[in-house]
Amino acid sequence: MNLATLSAAGFDVASLNHAEAVMVRDFAKPLGELCDVLTHMQVLDSELVRGGGGESSVTQRLRQAFTERGWKKRKMVIRKTVDGRERAATTHQIDHVRETKLGSVALEIEWNNKDPFYDRDLENFQRLHLEGAISVGVVLTRGRSLQQQMRDIVLEFALVRDIKSLHDLAQIGVTPTARQQSMIEASGGEFAKEWARVFVADKFGMATTHWDKLQERVRRGVGNPCPLILIGIPSGVVAKSKQS
Repeated sequence: MNLATLSAAGFDVASLNHAEAVMVRDFAKPLGELCDVLTHMQVLDSELVRGGGGESSVTQRLRQAFTERGWKKRKMVIRKTVDGRERAATTHQIDHVRETKLGSVALEIEWNNKDPFYDRDLENFQRLHLEGAISVGVVLTRGRSLQQQMRDIVLEFALVRDIKSLHDLAQIGVTPTARQQSMIEASGGEFAKEWARVFVADKFGMATTHWDKLQERVRRGVGNPCPLILIGIPSGVVAKSKQS
């Protein structure tokens, strides 16, 4: 499998600084593993709605899948010495690194974080590539279609369950924040539509990690000249959950 496989499956894919050529030539097995994990990926609509604190179940499953294939967390320390004396040291924590005899591929998952995390990831890749610690950096995030259709997905989830009040939401384990409740009540519109609008704006808003925000960074040259592969998860991975 290759990046064309992901594109055909609806994923947003971008290759910068000859990253795809490097992967095909020197990292064919890690590339196949990457494509295999993503083409078998599925997200339930209930996971988008319920979520919760800490790392999402979506991210947890992705991390487990990559870890099982040898993409392991790694802390890289770069030390600068002058005349045998250490003058500076920087530490870079990468969530997934796939090491081979020909080099290493680094991967970061940004499912739903604040968008400045892209700067951290790309700048880390830039420094590590400059020092010869990695050959390619990969960023996995929410794709454009998923971001654009998120409200419709959440609204359909609510309509199928006949959600018409805060009480109905509580029955399925969802409790809007006080601010969200105030916004829903102030709107005066149909409950399900207003809840979906407020919920998505709060949880998956424009200032979170999604494809367009990632593209803004690379257009400014953040991460250059590290070879980069950027992948956006599409709406097609979302499946309807059974009603409980």
